[in-house]
Amino acid sequence: MLRRQLSNIPNNNFLIRFNSTTGKEKWDLLTAVCIERKPQIVPDLTGIQKEFNDQLKSVEFEKSWKSAHEIRHERDVKQMELLKKGDIESDLALKQTAQDFVDMSSDELNKFQFGSVVTEADNKKDIKSTLRKLNKNLVLVTQTKIGDKNFYLLPQGMRNDGETLRQTADRVIKEQLGTELKTQIYGNAPIGFYKYKYPKEAQNASVGAKVFIYFASHNGGVINEKVNHMWLDRTELQKELPEKYHKAVQMFLIDE
Repeated sequence: MLRRQLSNIPNNNFLIRFNSTTGKEKWDLLTAVCIERKPQIVPDLTGIQKEFNDQLKSVEFEKSWKSAHEIRHERDVKQMELLKKGDIESDLALKQTAQDFVDMSSDELNKFQFGSVVTEADNKKDIKSTLRKLNKNLVLVTQTKIGDKNFYLLPQGMRNDGETLRQTADRVIKEQLGTELKTQIYGNAPIGFYKYKYPKEAQNASVGAKVFIYFASHNGGVINEKVNHMWLDRTELQKELPEKYHKAVQMFLIDE
């Protein structure tokens, strides 16, 4: 519901004037960025996707015209029949038939070795590398300290006065992840929302944080090596993120 409401707002000026108090409680306004690395190779098809793909191939084959190769093969068969009957001279027979071409191509394909989809990062179980699990969507999480405990969450930062939430998102990426990381944030409005209360010992002027989440894609580059981070797939993300926080993030991620 919040996502639909935010998307209908004509501009993002409201973000500067957003009231961070609820009743007598004061909340900090934060912006988080969900940076996703898209699959680098075609993901494996699910069962229903394979069935649908086979159905499409069947329909396409039934409605398609004969290819030049099929017409050539039919002509070759007729010539071979005429050759057996002696109706044509043997020197007029084709030197290479369409079937010969198929056999040669099949032999060449059988000898071809496909490259492995398992990378060095996979073998080393390097969770900091974007070169792992090339057929999966990976989401970036960084270590964040809340109170006296450390959590792995989406990169996030406090909004400064006079700053829009979108501007905060851009600043969070540069300040926390480094200037060499290339990303593309989609839109000026948040795509997700989450709020949490600070531990009692950490509640000073504010009781907690309201986090507005933006969505971005990873377009290359590297993260500052000093940043403690991980690139996680959907299953790993569910195990690593706090349960309620994960539910808020899961709402705008496409299931695999």
